[in-house]
Amino acid sequence: MKDELKKLHLHFIVVDLGEVEIMENISGEQREQLKIALLDIGLELMDDKKAVLIEKIKNVIIEMVHHTDGIIKTNFSDFLSEKLNYDYTYLANLFSEIQGTTIEKFIINHKIERIKELIIYDELTITEIAWKMNYSSVAHLSNQFKKVTGLSPSHFKQLKNKRRSPIEDIGNMPDNILN
Repeated sequence: MKDELKKLHLHFIVVDLGEVEIMENISGEQREQLKIALLDIGLELMDDKKAVLIEKIKNVIIEMVHHTDGIIKTNFSDFLSEKLNYDYTYLANLFSEIQGTTIEKFIINHKIERIKELIIYDELTITEIAWKMNYSSVAHLSNQFKKVTGLSPSHFKQLKNKRRSPIEDIGNMPDNILN
């Protein structure tokens, strides 16, 4: 990405992983060239502030659910508000408006996918998974898992062909299509 920006003689600062701030105002032609150059390397130009915020919400959720090795003991709404410096109600309303689903459903879908992963790894019991994923009980985890997948965690564990969804597809499918 940096090379593409340099080719277009744009000055920038790296704000976050995959996110840069361009120092100068760019013309429509430069914007189009940048968009094409980024698409060629598999990236997308996002200059709509709402779209950028939606991506940040998704990234924070994915990071917390899929890439936190410790135990999730934080309230997601507080965590999102703190991390993104926005009121949770604003974030939730924006997310629902743009994504057509709630943040809660998006989080649940990701938690269920993470639970599938933990079940497949077979290193933790369902009780340990429930505790790690901040469920109040095994029953709560089991009920939510069954509601999303149609299977109990123990039945899922018995399946020979354990299918998981790619992270980028989670929360972008209607509820009745989820594995």
